[in-house]
Amino acid sequence: MNSDATGPLIDVTRDAYDVRGVVRLTLNRPDAFNALSEALLEELHTQLADIAKSDARVVVIAGAGRAFCAGHDLKEMRAAPSLDYYQALFARCSKVMLAIQRMPQPVIARVHGIATAAGCQLVAMCDLAVAADIARFAVSGVNLGLFCATPSVPLARNVSRKAALEMLLTGDFIDAMAAKQQGLVNRVVPLDILDIEVAALAKSICAKPREAVEAGKSLFYRQLEMGIEAAYQLAGQAMACNMMDDSALEGVQAFIDKRPPDWKHTSGRQAAR
Repeated sequence: MNSDATGPLIDVTRDAYDVRGVVRLTLNRPDAFNALSEALLEELHTQLADIAKSDARVVVIAGAGRAFCAGHDLKEMRAAPSLDYYQALFARCSKVMLAIQRMPQPVIARVHGIATAAGCQLVAMCDLAVAADIARFAVSGVNLGLFCATPSVPLARNVSRKAALEMLLTGDFIDAMAAKQQGLVNRVVPLDILDIEVAALAKSICAKPREAVEAGKSLFYRQLEMGIEAAYQLAGQAMACNMMDDSALEGVQAFIDKRPPDWKHTSGRQAAR
C-alpha cells in the first residue's frame, strides 16, 4: 500500500457507518488538501478494482482534513513538464474516473469541504453525492491558464451546458446549495449530520437486491450514450432479464400478496441472456 507522511494514502474502512457491505475510501493527504498525486491516483485505482471484484455493496469516497479534494498535485505536475508526461498523467486520471462508473457498486461522494478541478471531477463521476452545507465546488484551472478539459466531461453530464460552461470559463466557486440545484450533488446537510445522511443513503441502497442495483447502474450509463430508440431496446431487454431474477419475482409476488419481500431467501439467480 502506498503511504504519505500522514500514513496510507487511502484509509479503507469496511462496513463503514456500521452498515454491512459499505466500504469507505478516505483520501489521506490532508496537508495537500488531498491533491491527486500520481501515487494517490494509482492507489485509488487499485482499491476500486479490488472492491469491484468483492461482495461490497456500496462505496463511499471521502477526504481527510479540511478539503475533499483540491484536484491534481500542481507541484508534481510542474516538476518535470513534458507532453508525454502530461498525456500519461491525464490518461491515468481518466482511467480512475471511468473505473468508478464501470464498477458494479454505486459510489457516493462524501463532500465536507472544497472540491476543485479534478476534485470536482471526482464528485461529478461518482454515482451519487452528499455534501455538507459548507462545501464549495469549482473547476478553477482557467484561473491558472489551464482549461479544465477532463473535468468538463463529467461536469457537462451532471449539470446544464450553460451552468457547466460558466464554471469552466470563470473558475468561480459555487456553494453546496447551488451545486444541488444544478444537479452536481444529491443532498446537502449540515456538516454535523453529514455522516448520518451518507449512512442513510448507503443503507437504503444496501437494502435493495444486489442484482437489481448492479444491473441498473450498468444500464443507466450505457443508455445515456445512445439514441432514444436504441436506449429503449437496451432498457427493455435489461428489464426483461431483471424480471427473471429470483429477487424480482419475489418482490413482485410480495407486492401482490401485500407483504414485505423476503430477499434473504432468493438465490439471486439471473436468467441466461
